[in-house]
Amino acid sequence: MTGRLAPYLQAAPLALILGAFLLLPLAAIVAVSFWDYDSVQIYPDFITLNYAETLGSWVTWKTYLNTLKFVAIVWAITTVVGFLVAYFLAFHVRSTTMQMVLFLICTVPFLTSNIIRMISWVPFLGRNGLLNTTLIELGIVPAPLEFLLFSEFAVVLAMAHLYVLFMVTPIFNSLMRIDRALIEAARDAGANGWQTLTNVVIPLAKPGIAIGSIFVVTLVLGDFVTVRFMSGGQSASVGLMIANEISLLQYPAAAANAVAVLVLVLLMVAAMLRIVDIRKEL
Repeated sequence: MTGRLAPYLQAAPLALILGAFLLLPLAAIVAVSFWDYDSVQIYPDFITLNYAETLGSWVTWKTYLNTLKFVAIVWAITTVVGFLVAYFLAFHVRSTTMQMVLFLICTVPFLTSNIIRMISWVPFLGRNGLLNTTLIELGIVPAPLEFLLFSEFAVVLAMAHLYVLFMVTPIFNSLMRIDRALIEAARDAGANGWQTLTNVVIPLAKPGIAIGSIFVVTLVLGDFVTVRFMSGGQSASVGLMIANEISLLQYPAAAANAVAVLVLVLLMVAAMLRIVDIRKEL
């Protein structure tokens, strides 16, 4: 009897933690999303008006589409940059010690606050910032470039900078697990560098790319500080919309949008898992 209960007893602490800090909060958000509210208070109820307003508003749809645009662009940038950095560390740095040193150097900037790293772009991209000043002095542009700061370009740049490490780490882990004998076999079979990359390295790196994609997509979907600050209030995202609803004490509407975002994330993750099996990386 004790032997049969042993697995359940071992799993009980983790199950309790997940239940208390994950399932219960999610259940509370789902419940609140069906409540009613006015400018004064919230009324426990069961209505679908919050979802009807969320899904029936063209403004909301445009906000979701704008957020998905950020997700797609940032994902593409972080995937390319993350793969290049991870590939360099895994295949062009021979010493394991140097690999770890260079990887730690890559992580040092990420030990600081996201807000500090985001604000650091302002003196660089500003109208009278370092980049504009340099371009004017070199005669490349006659006047400061206005789109560099407080624009969607600045939002994408800041997000890519903030989240690229979440792509580098899992891809680097996948590349380090590749048996170098496979690469040697491909070369012995007559494959050139590009063929080896596309037929051996990238397919074996797919689990790491998928894990990094889950991190990046989730973080971009929930980001609101970067959009608010780097766009100068000229762009919107789902996270910013939810933050504004919370600031206006519209908790049921914010909960409905949060549930919609959660469903969207789960659908995207499910699609990734159908394409790539990440269990070998876990």
